Amino acid sequence: MHSLGILGVGALTETIVRGLRRSGFDGPIRLSPRNAERAQVLAAELACEVMPDNQAVVDNADILLLGVRPDAVAQLAAEIRIKPGQRLLSLVAGLHLQTLQATFAEAECVRVMLSCAAQLNQTTVVVYPPDPTTQALLDPLGSMVVMKDEAEFELATVAACMNGWFYFLLHDLQHWLVDKGLPADQARMLVLGNLQDCLASARANPEQTLKAMGEAIATPGTFTAAGLDVLHHQPGSATWGAACEVVFDALLNRAPR
Repeated sequence: MHSLGILGVGALTETIVRGLRRSGFDGPIRLSPRNAERAQVLAAELACEVMPDNQAVVDNADILLLGVRPDAVAQLAAEIRIKPGQRLLSLVAGLHLQTLQATFAEAECVRVMLSCAAQLNQTTVVVYPPDPTTQALLDPLGSMVVMKDEAEFELATVAACMNGWFYFLLHDLQHWLVDKGLPADQARMLVLGNLQDCLASARANPEQTLKAMGEAIATPGTFTAAGLDVLHHQPGSATWGAACEVVFDALLNRAPR
């Protein structure tokens, strides 16, 4: 079993460590020391080892997971010497493969994207370029989506931003119910329960479009159709689309020329 080195112990890399251990991964996990409190908690709870410095992480791991902020990548690269052919899995959003490969010249670089649901083994794991070793390591964290080119990966990054936006939509729906008199816990349960119903049905019927599934519910004369008519005349989808365009443009503008 491969050993894993974490360069940048933060919230997202912590969820990966927790998800891997939860799924039965029992290989060595080496942690960088800079976020000392979080690293020590993981070491105590999940049989990880905090290394004295980042180079020690590199020297004692087969696969490296890069989880630092974009503005810290150059400094980290100057501190370490990666072994030729060592895999470096980057979680750094917007850092393109060409830039990664130029920054960590000896590494085999792979871009990875997932969410904090990794700790529950229910995230969507996006990988580019295809790499069987990376896919085998991260597959237990949830559903695997492998992209054939980097443009697709950037679109998947926009989709990942939707993950965060959904919470605000759900919050607004919950609080409409609360404002009308429902207790907050019941309102939350109803909103999340109905969302879960949609997800379960959509996953069970992949041959149907999402629009068709909605139309099967919002038939003429139903209350659902009445509400949908309002949404069609006040299209929030336009706002969501505009948000997607802003993120996508920012990602493309970071692309190497």
